[in-house]
Amino acid sequence: MSKLWGIEEVSGYLGVPVGTLYQWRSRGYGPVGRKIGKYIRFKPDEVERWFDSQAGGAA
Repeated sequence: MSKLWGIEEVSGYLGVPVGTLYQWRSRGYGPVGRKIGKYIRFKPDEVERWFDSQAGGAA
């Protein structure tokens, strides 16, 4: 099992600002994160799977 990512790691991986990730979460978009106490944590393989599913976005 790999280490869980925080929002900063997901931001760095996707190349989007942390604020964008919070906006996406409020809209039900983006990779699934789970709240652990006051922190949001992501499984790296789920973030990568979500990214791969976004193929064909911008042209």
